[in-house]
Amino acid sequence: MAEELTFEQIDKTVFDTLRPPDQGYWTLMGLLFLGVLAGAGCWLYQIFKGIGVTGQNNPVHWGTYIINFVFWVGIAHSGTLISAILHLFRAGWTNPIARAAETMTVFAVCTAGLFPFIHLGRVWLVHYMIPIPNQRLLWPNFQSPLMFDVVAISTYLTVSSLFWYTGMLPDLATIRDRSQGMRRKIFSILSLGWTGELEQWRHYARGYLFFAALATPLAISVHSVVSWDFALSVAPGWHTTIFAPYFVAGAIHSGLAMVLALMIPLRKFFRYEKIITVKVLESVAKTIVFTGLIVGFAYGTEYFIAWYSRNSIEMETFRWRAFGDYAPEYWIMVICNTIIPLLFLFKKVRTHLRLMFVISIIVNIGMWYERFVIIIGSVAHDFIPHAWGLYRPTAVEFGIMIGSFCLFFLLFALFIKHLPSVSMTKMKESVHHGGHHGG
Repeated sequence: MAEELTFEQIDKTVFDTLRPPDQGYWTLMGLLFLGVLAGAGCWLYQIFKGIGVTGQNNPVHWGTYIINFVFWVGIAHSGTLISAILHLFRAGWTNPIARAAETMTVFAVCTAGLFPFIHLGRVWLVHYMIPIPNQRLLWPNFQSPLMFDVVAISTYLTVSSLFWYTGMLPDLATIRDRSQGMRRKIFSILSLGWTGELEQWRHYARGYLFFAALATPLAISVHSVVSWDFALSVAPGWHTTIFAPYFVAGAIHSGLAMVLALMIPLRKFFRYEKIITVKVLESVAKTIVFTGLIVGFAYGTEYFIAWYSRNSIEMETFRWRAFGDYAPEYWIMVICNTIIPLLFLFKKVRTHLRLMFVISIIVNIGMWYERFVIIIGSVAHDFIPHAWGLYRPTAVEFGIMIGSFCLFFLLFALFIKHLPSVSMTKMKESVHHGGHHGG
């Protein structure tokens, strides 16, 4: 379909999304804002009442806050896969959805960054988390995986933001040239003096390629570092070398599902049918099948290694996950992440937009439960039987979690109405016949 588009049609389609919003958009924004306020209210209630309002207990000191932290860091990997890794492999089908995926990366990392503060409880003591060497030795162990998290995620946010902003420069200049008044002044600042000269395009292409090459290993390392928060411990079910590739595959799996969940409504509401084609969404669905198979292989490998080691504690841990108190959560994880995505093997399913949207939501539900099973399943069933304990989230935790989802979607909704949600530059690169830039 890209070959049938002209430069003018691409510009017009994207510019139509930047028109003043209608009543439906404001209604959506109001509902999302109320959700954010509800989450903020639950957090304030926790600050005043204490961390005891959550379901965390002894031995389960990590609850939904760490689950959501890992979940949102995983969602952030979609942008790197689609825009960086597949850009390096010259996968042209990613061009229509690359900008939205990059945006998801930035907003998901920002959302994930809130949860360490929420989990801290006494958030006003956050300065103790800053790794500043001092005579009080507040941070004596710079080899802690928690320290790795601070460095890795802040670096990932920085590189992802620069990658995202660099890719938008030509499009921001295009909006500047078609705007007037205050809007023109704002986009003149944002476009950083872009004029479209040959030398600028040469530096732009090299810089974008450099960021893509830098972000690719960084994305793999970031979620590997997150997995080390667990793998470097001695808790049963955690102390395993498969966690790094296991977490990376799961992150890409959930990120791709979130891309489908956002792109399908975006395609419908903004009339992107000629740009975000069914073929593009079908390619995302095929990739989800591939990542789902990797995740399923990781599930099986965990059980095989527990059996092969003949370690009674490891064997009991994985038996309990599948048939113990958290068995429903475990089977939701397995079915949603490995079996349901296989429906995309059928062309009728992966070309039916409503079914694709539903399956993408199911996969994200399964990935959230995967983090629940991994994190809670080990600390609630540790080495000593008399220290075992169960954990159930409270209404406060659910309120904060809903608030985080509303915050993510609110930021994304603001973005798609004020900045180009599809890269006009990349789409024009996909046009193989001659054309003229509109305007």
